[in-house]
Amino acid sequence: MTQTTRILIAIGIVIVIVTVVLGVELLRRQTGSSPAAVGEPTLVPGSIPIYLDGKLVGGFQPADLERLEKASFIEPAEGKKQEGWLLRDVLLLYVDAEKLNPGSLITVSSSSRGKTAQVTWAEADEPGNWVMFDLTNRGTLKLISALEKLSTRDQWIQDADKIEVVSP
Repeated sequence: MTQTTRILIAIGIVIVIVTVVLGVELLRRQTGSSPAAVGEPTLVPGSIPIYLDGKLVGGFQPADLERLEKASFIEPAEGKKQEGWLLRDVLLLYVDAEKLNPGSLITVSSSSRGKTAQVTWAEADEPGNWVMFDLTNRGTLKLISALEKLSTRDQWIQDADKIEVVSP
């Protein structure tokens, strides 16, 4: 075998290897960036997802709340003013009101703190319960309320990162 033949074989092997690597990389990118399930929205990184009966219906970021009307109340435990956005208003941005009934169970959770809180739609829809999101000092959201089960700081859901609504 001549020197020229060996060089041509080596170049051929390099071309085959490069082609295989590029092909695998192209295939990986196509499958890795597949769209969300049919009918489900694609979330922006950092969004808080909202699920209705196990299906993703939307997601919001604290900046999205600026278009909602703010609400406030004085928390009874420390007498401090809490100001934010009603959970009902946030949900109605992504969930049709007719899909919610008084017994619908709303779970707000924080995976980083391992905490969850549950309220019914009837509780969240009642303005006097003040079930709402407020911004923490770090810019994350916390779920607070005048309801007895969410009335103290220990019961609040700080760093909320998921909302699930389950209809009975």
